[in-house]
Amino acid sequence: MSGTGPEAAAEHRHEKPSVSEIDRLRTHLVDLHRELIRWGLVVWTAGNVSARVPGADLLVIKPSGVSYDDLTPESMVVCDLDGNPVEGQLSPSSDTAAHAHIYRSMPHVGGVVHTHSTYASAWAARGEAIPCALTAMADEFGGEIPVGPFALIGNADIGRVVVETLAGHRSPAVLLRSHGVFALGGSARAAVKAAVMCEDVARTVHIARQLGAAPPLPQADVDRLYDRYQNVYGQR
Repeated sequence: MSGTGPEAAAEHRHEKPSVSEIDRLRTHLVDLHRELIRWGLVVWTAGNVSARVPGADLLVIKPSGVSYDDLTPESMVVCDLDGNPVEGQLSPSSDTAAHAHIYRSMPHVGGVVHTHSTYASAWAARGEAIPCALTAMADEFGGEIPVGPFALIGNADIGRVVVETLAGHRSPAVLLRSHGVFALGGSARAAVKAAVMCEDVARTVHIARQLGAAPPLPQADVDRLYDRYQNVYGQR
């Protein structure tokens, strides 16, 4: 009989994933990067999506500096959760260390997205959180979309800022001062959705503020809307 308890659970987490699972994620990430283009969240080679490999301390991520048009399943890079490449011919994204830190610190996260989408990045340039002035924000983010301090690219500092800023927030997205957006999800697809919704509400609240004040919703209403959307809305 196989063992049970924490030791068995830890052993299960470190089982080697099947080749087919990594191949599936490679193909899935190509499709999700196309979604970033489709929704106008990235330009040129900026931005990236990663996915945690279920049952293993690994992630799959976009290669650095490669055009979205040239992405293939084979070009995706498999890394360990310290950000070291373990499979693939290309160098991983310059944001890999940040993604890896998020996965190490937040075991429930299965996907991470980084974008420089225009309206959300404009809020980031101001160093201002996006206030929860829309029901769509209450639904998806459960409150404001917070802004974290500036951090340089290329090491784990951005990941630390993301984790620290989101502590105590229900938002799956965070703005990084003078940089852009990081969005998280239980899956890579959920993280892409959060990035899409972040840009959508950033644009709408920005336009609203050109017309006058955009006061936040009462917290009690935000709580009710968030609970309905997360636990009742859609197909179960």
